[in-house]
Amino acid sequence: MPRREDVLRWAAPAAFLAALTIAVLLIRAGLTHDSPPAPQPTIAAPTTTAKTTTSAHATTRATTTSATAAQYVTVQSGDTYGSIASANGTSVQQLEALNPGVSPTALTVGQKIRVK
Repeated sequence: MPRREDVLRWAAPAAFLAALTIAVLLIRAGLTHDSPPAPQPTIAAPTTTAKTTTSAHATTRATTTSATAAQYVTVQSGDTYGSIASANGTSVQQLEALNPGVSPTALTVGQKIRVK
């Protein structure tokens, strides 16, 4: 019959390796999960118009909100802010306001520009 020290000599490393294997599997399962991708938010900022009337007795506030979907065009070879604006019924100033991070003198083919 094996002595207790001999059994512990083999059981302790085996128990350690089993615990280590389980820990690695749990960590790996936590890092890689097969969940569907999160839905992307829609980029449509509502526009708000407010009218306030003040009199001696009452204050009235009417708010109209309409959400319009943003429209984009892809820059083609030879396009300028002027040509994009005239093709989409808007102005160069409106394009500059809708695209603050875009330089009108450095448009590149394939770039997306918001027009509405």
